[in-house]
Formats: sequence, structure tokens, C-alpha cells
Amino acid sequence: MVVERVNDEIVIRLPKTVKFDEIQRIIDLMFYKEATAQSQAKQSDIDDIAKSANKGWWEKNRDKFIK
Repeated sequence: MVVERVNDEIVIRLPKTVKFDEIQRIIDLMFYKEATAQSQAKQSDIDDIAKSANKGWWEKNRDKFIK
């Protein structure tokens, strides 16, 4: 593994023997960290949004699971 700082970026080089799905999980975490870095939302706000989204999804899809 090689880690370099190039201009205003950090470049990480990994051998092709590293499993891609493991790398994808790390990339997903980095996207999340970048997207939420400036957020001022509280965890309780996020929980409320998640409950609302899940409720809406269930109302639209419950007939697929309960006959």
C-alpha cells in the first residue's frame, strides 16, 4: 500500500489482491464522512427522518409482504 499527499489530495494505492467489496465499504464511509462533515443535524433529527421514510416505504410496500 502506498499513501501519498499530492497537492490538495491524499492518494491511496492498493494492490489488486485487496478484495474490492472491502474497499467499497471504506469508500462508502469516506463519502458519508464528506457528505456529513458540515451537517449540524442532531442524531434525534436523523432518527425522525429515518422513521418517517421507513413508515412511508412500509405503507407503499406492505401488500408485497402481507397478503
